Amino acid sequence: MKIIDRIKKGQEEGRPLFSFEYFSPKTAQGMVNLHDRIERMCYLGPEFIDITWGAGGSRPAATLEVVSNAQKVYGVETCMHLICTNNPTDKIDKALNEARACGNQNILALRGDPPHGQSEWTACEGGLNYAEDLVRYIRKTHGDYFGIGVAGYPEKHPESATMEDDLKYLKAKVDAGADFIVTQLFFDVPMFLDWVKQCRAIGINCPIIPGVMPIQAYASFKKNIVGVSVPQWILDGVEPIKNDDQAIRAFGVEVGIKMTQELIQGGVCGIHYYTFNLERSTRLILEGAGLVSKTDYIKKNMPWRSSFDEKRKEESVRPIFWSNRAKSYISRTDNWDEFPNGRWGDSRSPAYGDLDRYGVYLKYTADEAHQHWGSPSDVTEVCKLFVKYCHGETLTLPWSDQALALESGSIMDRLIELNSLGYLTINSQPAVNGAKSDDKVFGWGPKGGYVYQKAYLEFFVSPETLENLKQRMPKFSNYTYMAINKTGDLYTNTNGSKPNAVTWGVFPGREVVQPTIVELSSFDAWKDEAFALWEQWSKCYQQDSKPREVLSEIGETWYLVNIVNNDYHAKDGIFELFKEDVLAFQAQQAAANGEVDSAEKVHAETRVAVDQIAAKLRDVRVNSVEEVVLPSAEPLRV
Repeated sequence: MKIIDRIKKGQEEGRPLFSFEYFSPKTAQGMVNLHDRIERMCYLGPEFIDITWGAGGSRPAATLEVVSNAQKVYGVETCMHLICTNNPTDKIDKALNEARACGNQNILALRGDPPHGQSEWTACEGGLNYAEDLVRYIRKTHGDYFGIGVAGYPEKHPESATMEDDLKYLKAKVDAGADFIVTQLFFDVPMFLDWVKQCRAIGINCPIIPGVMPIQAYASFKKNIVGVSVPQWILDGVEPIKNDDQAIRAFGVEVGIKMTQELIQGGVCGIHYYTFNLERSTRLILEGAGLVSKTDYIKKNMPWRSSFDEKRKEESVRPIFWSNRAKSYISRTDNWDEFPNGRWGDSRSPAYGDLDRYGVYLKYTADEAHQHWGSPSDVTEVCKLFVKYCHGETLTLPWSDQALALESGSIMDRLIELNSLGYLTINSQPAVNGAKSDDKVFGWGPKGGYVYQKAYLEFFVSPETLENLKQRMPKFSNYTYMAINKTGDLYTNTNGSKPNAVTWGVFPGREVVQPTIVELSSFDAWKDEAFALWEQWSKCYQQDSKPREVLSEIGETWYLVNIVNNDYHAKDGIFELFKEDVLAFQAQQAAANGEVDSAEKVHAETRVAVDQIAAKLRDVRVNSVEEVVLPSAEPLRV
């Protein structure tokens, strides 16, 4: 969608918009960190983000990678900077075509700074001279496909002789086909509002979005205000605290809040924040100005962030397994000609990209993995790490690119319990029976609807523990499960040929939507990735080290299990399967503390409770999309 259309919609609804700018990093790890930050900040609800082209046009591939991921994976409207510097028209054509290929519809057309090593700007051979020329070229070669933005300078461009000349150049860019203007940073709000009046007076009538730079550090502030008028109250506030980084950032937030409020009162259509790839200050400014709250719920069309990739515009079904690794799912399905919509269809049809082609990677280097995940020397220490993840003490795991999902927070205590017992959970969702579609935790989809989901657990477990689970499973007729190891040995109590919808929604004037499923062929494809991550993690440690041995052993011998409780009315029902483990653990702890009598009492009371719940579950009608069969005595080979 074009940014100009989003601006018009916001104006019609009477709401100010906000957007973020990021720059493409120079290193691979910097790229990983940026993707994480963009994903988190997308939940603040920016109308769009824009990505710089790189100093002197030095990193176009990095820019295009960020744009592609933002569009496809994070589902946020993206505006790609495009400059004339070192960009002959054949490279401009290539960049525009690649932007279109990933669904990007917005370009910020800029002349750019002088090339490295040059004090004055000159056009490259076969290139364009000015941003006005670039706007005309985009319109000539791509018509109205792209929404085009250009830069405005409230205190004039340094190379312009007068403000009158600068406004004339700005109008020429708009007349050439630009849809909106994003300004250079400033700090004097009354000056900016007066400049807008000057723009309107000469016939510049398109939306003008002011650019605001949060003050992050004294040195960068002084560097960026060269040629910029700064109100005295800001200068007086900065100087006494220039050696206190924390105080500078706090003052910068105060300045940003005040500017944001004054700009909104002045009638701007939106505000563009120069984040410098940092999150905290921008978030605090938005909260302080009342544009978002600490508990704001960002509406989703689906349980995941919908992709803006043109090929995926009809996609409405995904397997649940990649919930915490969306980028991997997008990559492995990028070559599909069609994406599931409505219902999954033939479960044998999906052909996931080979891991050798798309790669299995960790978020961290080996040193960073040690820092974040330590050096577990036995299974108990691995369990403790997973518990720390559930507590929020570590924010990622190899199978989870982000912190524990908000909805899983409602079952956090149970997850901690399971991980303490050796069930290494990597994905989960609680049962939901008719939450409103605008619910702040579980909601998704159009207004006026209701959403449902079955309780789901996915975890790694030892072969011995799996045997105990298999023995228990017939007592819980509402449960379906799949368990598979690295070599493909499969145990299941489903026939495997039909998908099981674990999330669905009912909305006014629409068919029932079933966007999240559990399905065998997809689980088999996910299995390869899930076990490969154990191998990648183990390789972060020395060849003969204990951590490498422990992690390799788990990856080689343990099973990956998913369990669905098909009775979505039973809020905590799925955890009844593990009551015996919890009971045994509590008794063991009590005995270790010399509380034998107490342990026996707990055992008796819990055993009665387990029997009662199991009996109740047997009487409940199964809410499953497929017939349940008895577990196989021998594993199937997938």
